[in-house]
Amino acid sequence: MPTEHSSPEAPFPEHWVDGLDPNEPALQVHQHADGTWIMRQSLLDHWEGPFIYLFAGKERAILFDTGAPGKFPLRETVDDLVGKDFPLIVAHTHSHFDHIAGDWLFEGRENTKIVGHTPEEVSDFFGMTPWPVTSTTVDLGNRIIDLIPIPGHDVAGIATYDRATAILITNDFLYPGRLYVRDFPAYRASLQRMIEFTETRPVSWVLGCHIEMTTAPGVDYEQSAPTHPDERRLELGIEHLRELWEGVKDMGSEPRREVHDDFIIVPRPA
Repeated sequence: MPTEHSSPEAPFPEHWVDGLDPNEPALQVHQHADGTWIMRQSLLDHWEGPFIYLFAGKERAILFDTGAPGKFPLRETVDDLVGKDFPLIVAHTHSHFDHIAGDWLFEGRENTKIVGHTPEEVSDFFGMTPWPVTSTTVDLGNRIIDLIPIPGHDVAGIATYDRATAILITNDFLYPGRLYVRDFPAYRASLQRMIEFTETRPVSWVLGCHIEMTTAPGVDYEQSAPTHPDERRLELGIEHLRELWEGVKDMGSEPRREVHDDFIIVPRPA
């Protein structure tokens, strides 16, 4: 299946693959900055249309997520971008199926470590003990990535902060879409950790792993929608993280569905 590559002439593409073009690539690749790639699996390959992030330093690269079940050429693309022998960590923003399905593609790849999916495996690999109150860093070689445990949507969820670009990746915890909260006390505590983390660091963009909102404020697509006409942009700002924090705080101990312009809080049983 083909890929589409774009250069970092602009921070983000004007248009992501959205299922509307039957000839669109199965995987869209955008180079956001040096050693920084944002990829999206086409909705035609899987209706989740997840985003995948790749960061490379001088000594190694780290891939966050491997997508949903499909036929998109993730392994070939990663090898093309960083080199097939370049050391690689295959990690995950969280453990849901649409973010780990392509792990098998990297089995047997030289100089590659694949991180497990449980909180214990994640915390052991990165040294985030005790979980979930211990943040850590990964040194890629002249490039540092911060990792912050953020269970609440998923038990093994982490946020990632790239110091080079000041991008904060918040997986399915915060993105333009339906924010499914499965453990409200954990979600609230994780959100507070992210707020405290960002108080002492610049944040250029807050990026999640899906787009489920239209350009109309507060209007989302139906679950499993095969196409996304008039799709909202991927990028959020620090103001959205603070807006989410205020909304969650105002709920007290009673979570409720709450529609915001750019996301929807959706309490859901674990």
